Amino acid sequence: MRDVPIDGDMIRLGQFLKLADLTDTGGEGKILISSGDVTVNGEVDTRRGRQLHPGDVVEVLGRRARVVAE
Repeated sequence: MRDVPIDGDMIRLGQFLKLADLTDTGGEGKILISSGDVTVNGEVDTRRGRQLHPGDVVEVLGRRARVVAE
């Protein structure tokens, strides 16, 4: 699992996927999220605008990243 620092105390799921290099494009992230291939803290989440906070763990197709404060 990789720790990915964010500015501020929150980031949206779609933005985090690109920041963490879990997807190459925003469009790819949108598709993965809507198809149920993305989990947040072990639960499928289909909301691209889901707010993530430090400590949240995102997994996409077996790759994991944790949100950390910068």
